[in-house]
Amino acid sequence: MSRKNIILAIETSCDETAVALIDENKKMLANIVASQIKIHQKFGGVVPEIASRHHLEQVNRLITLALEEANITLADLQAVAVTYGPGLVGALLVGVSTAKALAYSLNVPLIGINHIEGHVYANWIEHDDIEFPFVCLIVSGGHTTLVIMQGHGKYELLGRTQDDAVGEAYDKVARAMGLGYPGGPIIDKLAREGDPKAINFPRAWLGEDSYDFSFSGVKTSVLNYLNRASLKGEEIKKEDVAASFQASVVEVLVEKVIKAAKSRNMKTIALAGGVAANSALRETLQERCAKEGLRLIYPSLEYCTDNGAMIACASYFRYREGKRSDWHLNAVPNLKLV
Repeated sequence: MSRKNIILAIETSCDETAVALIDENKKMLANIVASQIKIHQKFGGVVPEIASRHHLEQVNRLITLALEEANITLADLQAVAVTYGPGLVGALLVGVSTAKALAYSLNVPLIGINHIEGHVYANWIEHDDIEFPFVCLIVSGGHTTLVIMQGHGKYELLGRTQDDAVGEAYDKVARAMGLGYPGGPIIDKLAREGDPKAINFPRAWLGEDSYDFSFSGVKTSVLNYLNRASLKGEEIKKEDVAASFQASVVEVLVEKVIKAAKSRNMKTIALAGGVAANSALRETLQERCAKEGLRLIYPSLEYCTDNGAMIACASYFRYREGKRSDWHLNAVPNLKLV
């Protein structure tokens, strides 16, 4: 059977069903995402059972739409890639089962991709000149990790969150303020109207030489502030709370990643993950990188949140290196990057 050199990638780790197609020149032929945000908003967060059901309803439809958009057929695929962790186990199983069935029926290789690694590889979708090694800050709803990427698939862990991930802290603070879900984009927008110095929320540095993170403390500090103000009948300026909270979080993230780059003599810093879309983080880190003579790269907004293109891009490099998964590939909800 004659095939075109195209990989189909499936992403179903949380609440976005996504399918993408990438060719042998790393050109993205299709990138389709079915969002569940409106479905989960009324619950204030993702409901795993509902997310899994939505993936079941959408994944085959998205595969068909992607093939139509790229003007190819299943017979043109050379491999099928899929996120197998970390994430919600039920959601992951939908993608993994679909990918295994598709790859087996087409007699093509199966490539399992770590979701966190997919976020890192989102930087390669639009950048071709990334040189190793570099420092990468991975920030999302479930992960806050600082690594040095030594080469494709090679990571050195510098630090990770000891409690709440930064995106999780945003969601919890937004919920306490009655702002809705997801909290990150809402707080980011509201913070632009507030004073970041209005309230002195704590910064968790965790020691002079630590690259680990902790956001549970600042989250609790915000909740205590809101409760005290409510009990005293004081006016709560939500824009000031949002701006002050965000300033605390961004300062810690920026200073730690800059320190890591300088101490290890790195010339490039990369951002990855959903929180990489945060405007304050991008702008502050860009300013600090310019001051320190460092290069900063990050994906376009559409590639920061969960999408199939990032999984496709990761699988592109994995496939070229001759790495494949076997038919025992399964969902691993607590899968680590390093």
